[in-house]
Parts: sequence; structure tokens; C-alpha cells
Amino acid sequence: MQATMDGRHAADQPGSSITEKILGSRRTYARLIGALFIIGFLTYGIGLTLVNSVITVPGFVANLPAVQTTLLIGAFLMLLNTVVDVGKGVLFFPILEHHGKRTALVYLAAIVVQVVFLDLGVIFLLMLVPLANIAADAGASSAAWAPGLGALLSDSNTIAYNVGQATLCFGGVFLSILLFRTRLIPRALAGLGVVGYMLHAAGSVSEIFGLPLSLFLLIPGAIFEVGIALWLIIKGFQPAAVAKGLTPQASDRASGQVTPVAVPA
Repeated sequence: MQATMDGRHAADQPGSSITEKILGSRRTYARLIGALFIIGFLTYGIGLTLVNSVITVPGFVANLPAVQTTLLIGAFLMLLNTVVDVGKGVLFFPILEHHGKRTALVYLAAIVVQVVFLDLGVIFLLMLVPLANIAADAGASSAAWAPGLGALLSDSNTIAYNVGQATLCFGGVFLSILLFRTRLIPRALAGLGVVGYMLHAAGSVSEIFGLPLSLFLLIPGAIFEVGIALWLIIKGFQPAAVAKGLTPQASDRASGQVTPVAVPA
């Protein structure tokens, strides 16, 4: 028992080799998380742009066989974002859990639910390919139903996307509050995250109910995600805040445990 306590106290010392190793690993995690934010923007953004170049054209179902490769490449990039987002949540978890395990779990769960909805939306988009081929084989006179079904699949992707984004924003608000409270990143940046995710959630919900506000309300959240990506790549998490989360008292608070206090007889 004494050896265990001595080891924990040694880890608390700012100059200890254990703490230095942990801080070094956290710097690596920070760079990876920052890079994943950027990669996620690129993969899903480019994929969505390619898909929209196909499905926003009037009568796209009839033209789809000629451009289905573009749709498939875009859908692949959107699916690739699944690995990126889950990786981001997994890398965040060991850092966040020392400051708030419930928040770490909420954020990871929100990311998992988000990617499920995003992937469901991509499945709707992929269903357009066989739909277009069936409509082409049936002929224009026999496939009057195809444009309506194609629009339904496209709209279903939009709804799935917005539900997924609203779920992510729920976890993102908790993440940003924790980052603000612990000062793992500058408070101004974390505060922007709180506001940005709230506005983005409102925009996603408004889109579900037919109000096209998401494009404007997502701007603060997008600025936050680009900002935190660059900050983590260049600066990383604040070392003092990371070290503070490694103390036994902080670990007990993060897990919800209460440290017993000895009462003199």
C-alpha cells in the first residue's frame, strides 16, 4: 500500500519522469486530435460537395447512371469520416476522463450516435444508384415514380445528417464546458465552442422542421472546430491543466468518488 501511495505522489510531482511521459503522450494525442478535426472537414466536406454536384441537378435520377462514379466517390469519402470521428472521440477520452469521466462518456457516445446517423444518410444516397438503373431499364414512361423516390432518399439523407449533427452538438456542448472549466485550452476558444455548438444544434433542428437556417448558424461552430484543431496541432493541451487532472484528488472528482476524511477521535 505504501509503495502504491508513493507511486501516486511521485506522479503528482511536476518534474517526475512519469508526469513528463504522460504530458508527452498528451501532446501527441493533441496533435492527432487536431489533425483528425482537419481531416474530418476535408473528407466529409469534399464528399458532400461531390454528392451535391449530382443530386442537386434537376431530374438527377435520369442522369445518375452517367455520373454515378462521382456519387460513389463522394459517398465513400463521407463514410471515411466515420473512422475519423470515432478516432477523435477515442483519443479525447483518456484526456477528458481525468477531468470528468461522465463528460468523456457523453462526448464519445454522442460521436458514435452521430456517425451512425451520418452513415445511415449515406446508405440512402447509395440506394439512388440501383434506383436510377431500374428506372433506366424501365424507360421514362414506366418510371414516373423514380424522381419522387429519388427526392425522398435525398431528403432522408438530409434529415439523418441533421439528426446526427444535433446529437454531436449535444456532446460538443458538454465537451466545451469541460474544456472551459479545466482550461485545457484557452477559455475564449472553449467559450466559442459552447456558443457554436448550441447554435449549430439549433440550426440542425430548424432544418429538420423545414427552416433553412443551418448554413448561417453553423459558422461559429465551424470556426471553433478549425480553431481548436490549429491550437491542438500547434500548442496542444495546457500542460498545467493536464498535470492537474493527474492528481489523485482530481481523478476521484472526475469519477464521482468522494475521498474519505479522517475524523480525529
